[in-house]
Amino acid sequence: MIQIYRYLTMLFLITLLPLAGFAPAPAHAAAQSSQIDAVLVLDVSQSMSTSDPGGIGNEAMKMFIDMLSEKGDQVGIVSYTDQIQREKALLEISSDADKTNLKQFIDQLKRGAYTDIAVGVKEAVQILNDGADPDHEPLIIVLADGNNDFNSKSGRTQADSDADMAAALKEATSKGYPVYTIGLNADGKLNKAALESVSQQTGGKSFSTNTAADLPQILSEIFASHLQLNVVPVDSFTADGNFQDVKITVPNSNVLEANISIMSSKQVEARLIDPSGNKIAIPSDQVLLSTSKTYSLMKLLKPEEGDWTLQVKGADRDKIDINLIFNYDLALEMDKLPSSSYSKGDSIPINAYLVSGGNKLSDQEQYRNMKAVLYVNDLDTGTTEEVQLNNAGDHFEGTYKVADKHDYELKVRAEEASFYRETAVVKISAKGGASAGTGTGTAAESDKPFPLIPVIIGALVLIALLAAAFFIMRYLKQARRGFVGQMVIEIRDENTGDKTFPQYKKLNAFRGKFSLHQLLQLAPELKETEKLIFVPGNSDRLVLRNGTPCTVEKSGRAVDASGGLEVKSGERLTIPLQQIDKTIFIEYIV
Repeated sequence: MIQIYRYLTMLFLITLLPLAGFAPAPAHAAAQSSQIDAVLVLDVSQSMSTSDPGGIGNEAMKMFIDMLSEKGDQVGIVSYTDQIQREKALLEISSDADKTNLKQFIDQLKRGAYTDIAVGVKEAVQILNDGADPDHEPLIIVLADGNNDFNSKSGRTQADSDADMAAALKEATSKGYPVYTIGLNADGKLNKAALESVSQQTGGKSFSTNTAADLPQILSEIFASHLQLNVVPVDSFTADGNFQDVKITVPNSNVLEANISIMSSKQVEARLIDPSGNKIAIPSDQVLLSTSKTYSLMKLLKPEEGDWTLQVKGADRDKIDINLIFNYDLALEMDKLPSSSYSKGDSIPINAYLVSGGNKLSDQEQYRNMKAVLYVNDLDTGTTEEVQLNNAGDHFEGTYKVADKHDYELKVRAEEASFYRETAVVKISAKGGASAGTGTGTAAESDKPFPLIPVIIGALVLIALLAAAFFIMRYLKQARRGFVGQMVIEIRDENTGDKTFPQYKKLNAFRGKFSLHQLLQLAPELKETEKLIFVPGNSDRLVLRNGTPCTVEKSGRAVDASGGLEVKSGERLTIPLQQIDKTIFIEYIV
């Protein structure tokens, strides 16, 4: 009976163990296009003067424009106070002169009194309605402090603004316009909740920072996120007044563009040497160059695969940060499933592959360092199961066994160091069919009397099932518990001492448990954090279970979290990683 109980328990745990959920894909899926329609929305009220006295916000927006493709993308600009100050409809970029036009427009923006963020968002939605290309990926980026300040003579109220904002966000959500918000908090007056709400409702992301100097990095993250790319940190160093070498690796021949951003407080000189050892002129037909008072950006067009050498000369003791963002004309598609209706226990074959220019990619070199995961979202329980897929060289393959009589959403995510791609979401239902493997006995068998021993055995099995069900229901009650509050995460590079800007991760989307790796957006280089598991505790607390060799520090002391460590609101944890020279700082806030 003990063996039966163990078997039943394991069976239920395997089929019902919930993992973290994922949000449904927006109407526009970035994997389908590498062209962008972006509207940049800037709060130009006087209050922003204290948050960004150096105008770095404008510089960051200009760098975002420079990172866009050489041709094809569209950009619109809105500057607002409590009314629209200036705006530019979507302009298609067809030359470097178009980018210069947009950047000069930003340079000419003036400050004004009062603030009403709904005015800016509403106008941005209208600009996309008027000119967005249906084959492009739309997005809105809002740079603000989240606070409104109405002119008393106008009669405008917070209720009026809230109503306009709700209508604008509803329309943005229905049309697949994600809104990314960036909050500046230099004066400590940031309305973070308001900005986070705007992003969450539309499928965008919200960022906040205490220093405008972080804005170029944030804009890089938004650019990369929207095109399903990864920002590749290349190097950070202190300039010594001489040319210093930095290696830039172009991983394969499918790279359309390589954006090398060099951020510094003073302008730098740069030289570039290709993998064959040839010096490449900057600028040239192969390399575009954009410069500003806070950044230099080089765009390598169809760069040769291999190791390039970037030589950078900066002012003595000036801190230099270099990031790399590749752009690929690649999408990820999944073979059509045999059916949309299944029974519990059915096995569904999964095949996914990369597509370039509408054709299936056969370049095995592109696949070589990639991993793929099938995400199965149980729509009845709100939980998600992850199924690792096999890399077959020129595609990804695997199977999913239907766990229960529920409705599901399936999608595949494939990733390597410089980019990731996700398929469109596919919905299936297992509510219409009977459980796999069920059947009825023959007529002859049904006429036979029931022997006593099988009856006794059946009763024992029934008791075991009831006992298992009791314990399983207790487990499920715990496993389906939700979370409250949020995590504040920072990552320090121990080689340079640099620390990322704080990332605020809300926890209410998770059920039962989640891993630190999930909070870190499944970054491949941080894979060792996938066995750092959080589960709900009592009284709005968390319990951390450490299944890694990493040391967990609390209040400056190493603690044993292998059996479970309770974390209260306001407590901070420090986790030095073992496989790479990075340290993760976590604060739990309710």
